[in-house]
Amino acid sequence: MNKGAKTLIVTGGAGFIGSALVRYLINQTEHRVVNIDKLTYAGHLESLEEISGSDRYHFEKSDICDATDIRRIYNQYEPDAVIHLAAESHVDRSIDGAADFIRTNITGTWQLLEEAARFRKTLPDSRANGFRFLHVSTDEVYGSLGKEGMFTELTPYDPRSPYSASKASSDHLVRAWFHTFGLPVLITNCSNNYGPYQFPEKLIPVVILKALQGEQIPVYGKGENVRDWLYVDDHVRALLRVLERGTPGETYNIGGHNEKQNIDVVHTICDTLDNLVPRPDSHRFREQISFVTDRPGHDLRYAIDATKIEHELGWKPEETFETGIKKTIQWYLENVAWCETVTKNNYDLTRLGAGA
Repeated sequence: MNKGAKTLIVTGGAGFIGSALVRYLINQTEHRVVNIDKLTYAGHLESLEEISGSDRYHFEKSDICDATDIRRIYNQYEPDAVIHLAAESHVDRSIDGAADFIRTNITGTWQLLEEAARFRKTLPDSRANGFRFLHVSTDEVYGSLGKEGMFTELTPYDPRSPYSASKASSDHLVRAWFHTFGLPVLITNCSNNYGPYQFPEKLIPVVILKALQGEQIPVYGKGENVRDWLYVDDHVRALLRVLERGTPGETYNIGGHNEKQNIDVVHTICDTLDNLVPRPDSHRFREQISFVTDRPGHDLRYAIDATKIEHELGWKPEETFETGIKKTIQWYLENVAWCETVTKNNYDLTRLGAGA
């Protein structure tokens, strides 16, 4: 993508990663941002209040599966690039019902690709050559690792859940539009994100809020599943680096270099809370941990080899897990009102995805 201020469409810009990206774009760059979000249960404009008054920010409440409206948005704003984050993303919810994942992650991605390819044909060569479609995906498409090894960009796909299967499908569609139609696409596959504004259904915010509420903290199985944790602002910086310097048709894995067993993550949160907000009864937050029946098809281990993006594009994470988790916990302690607002009438932290 050519240098200078651009018009960027961000799909899913009211979600966790999307809102972090939009805030960064408005606060740290000169780009114009068009946020397309349907505002499902996990999308909240409260996460964008600090930049909502910017004249470079535009919000379109729209469904990416709505071909007519997506075409209107492309034609109206004439983007230089699309950063596609809109997705159903919670594995547990995909186990309870896969339909929304198939529709949004597969059909929605196809619709965006169709309209991007059509729109690009209307551009003069100078702009068409610089146009980019960045598809943001997940390491879960690669399946499960044993105790050794890491996912690289050449790892064969082996999705194990309805969620990861739907994301694998969307990755394949994006590559097809590159090879068949010449659309300049980029794909990123990231590890587990965490940080401020994450909807309280994922592990880290659930543990924080359950602990503060004095409730049992649920841990699947024995907590031995391993994930690589990526601070969301590091991810955002990586996405911009890929957009600006990445080679069309290429995939870039984005990881935080922070492999942790789930139980170690939970222990870290509990111990940090012990220091910041000790329980009035002098007990430790670890005492609230409760081991529950494991999730069906729960992948044992994910680990990202981010060598390619570091060597080719010069990106590496700035946050360690220790610094990132402290920032995250502190944010949730200071923003309980946000958590109450976004979960009101649509989520009560009950378990999903237990299977039949």
